[in-house]
Amino acid sequence: MCGIIGVVGRQGSHVNQLIYDGLTVLQHRGQDAAGIMTDYQGKFRLRKSNGLVSDIFYSRHMLRLQGSTGIGHVRYPTAGSSSRSEAQPFYVNSPYGLSLAHNGNLSNAEELRVNLRDVHMRHMNTNSDSELLLNSLAVELYSRTNSLDIGGEQHIDVESLFGAVSGVHNSAKGGYACVSIISGYGLLAFRDPNGIRPLIFGKKELDGETEWIVASESVAITALGFEIVRDVAPGEAVFISNSGHLFTRQCSENVLHSPCIFEHVYFARPDSVMDGIPVYQARLAQGKKLAERLLESWPDHDIDCVIPVPDSGRISALQMANTLCVPYREGFVKNRYVGRTFIMPGQALREKSVRRKLNAIEQEFRGKNVLLVDDSIVRGTTSAKIIEMAREVGANKVYFASAAPPVRHPNVYGIDMPAVNEFIADGRTIDEISKKIGCDKLFYQTLEDLIEATNIGETKLTRFDTSCFDGDYVTGDITAEYLQQLDDARNDDAKQDNQEEDDVIDMHNDDE
Repeated sequence: MCGIIGVVGRQGSHVNQLIYDGLTVLQHRGQDAAGIMTDYQGKFRLRKSNGLVSDIFYSRHMLRLQGSTGIGHVRYPTAGSSSRSEAQPFYVNSPYGLSLAHNGNLSNAEELRVNLRDVHMRHMNTNSDSELLLNSLAVELYSRTNSLDIGGEQHIDVESLFGAVSGVHNSAKGGYACVSIISGYGLLAFRDPNGIRPLIFGKKELDGETEWIVASESVAITALGFEIVRDVAPGEAVFISNSGHLFTRQCSENVLHSPCIFEHVYFARPDSVMDGIPVYQARLAQGKKLAERLLESWPDHDIDCVIPVPDSGRISALQMANTLCVPYREGFVKNRYVGRTFIMPGQALREKSVRRKLNAIEQEFRGKNVLLVDDSIVRGTTSAKIIEMAREVGANKVYFASAAPPVRHPNVYGIDMPAVNEFIADGRTIDEISKKIGCDKLFYQTLEDLIEATNIGETKLTRFDTSCFDGDYVTGDITAEYLQQLDDARNDDAKQDNQEEDDVIDMHNDDE
């Protein structure tokens, strides 16, 4: 999972600060690396490295990132490398000068890699599927573009541009949302035909000119003072010329809108709206549904209070407390300077990190029967440690609720989840999971309820990508062999090996 942003400002303006500010708003989508690329006087200007946005860009970098068109990226690594060399955006010099930043994951990456190498003689510098998308777009654009000589200036044929995106849709499979700069021409953005990964665009009128923005989440648009136009449709491409003219086209004949439901469970900021669904309201509805199910099975419960696991469990917990008619309490204080634990390689490191990330408020637990609420349970490492912490500070009984169903299948479209045998729900019943994490009772959301609670937009969606819960992969190309390869790449041993290799690579990279 990553965050992307693209901005086309007024001619003669510089969009570096807008992109920087947008990336800080999207920082929750990736804390591993960040990058900004601008197009200035026909040349790309780039700064990218590992770390948080605030740690990467200094005044000297911002002064150099001139240009009225630019893109940005924050990385949340999935299977594979997290080396600085794989930070985005990427670029190639032909045709025109082409750059790209990408959120998602390709499920046919190896097939694309072989085709680009053997048929089109394209060299890949990294293992990133984002570089594959960039080179696929370059190949398609080169084969279709007709440069038209108009008034002594060359212009890209927009029909050929959209044809190139169609070609990418035909060759690439998986979940992807992309922003791309065509040097000297403008900003191109497009979304996979299933709309798995989110993408939205907006505009702002200023001094008689229109500025445009494209981003992963609506909050990056509104926070920067732009007004939302709409979501980019599945399979659609949006091209904004450097002069501020907007062109859109549906570039896929096979569209099946299936946005990732895990965005609404965990990843998206609660103040975002995705595909017409307000994330905050969806999480409230998820909590209400879960509480209603709890009351059906346990009407005479003895819960004294509801306590959320910060931060993404907070909204569902609030609504659960209201529905159950019991007090809502904040029982944990979070150290915000510790990273997310479910992507850390190594069980010992994760367990140690949970203790550093959360601290219990004893007065909220001692002698009480508490219901802890989290957005989901993946490995169960965090859940078990939190339950242990609650007991240590005197909780009488500890119940646990997950706003999402059991995670039993890998996500192949851009969310880094562990190998299947590292899922706590793998091969276990709910009672067995409850015993494993050490709680007195465990409550899971049903998938049916999760879908109903989330599907609250004005236009009802016909389906979501729920593959990590039910193993139903919308792209239709996920085989047992592919899942095994993914499993081999995502287990703790593989991640440790990748980290050691990345450390060696980064020792040889000069940092600006």
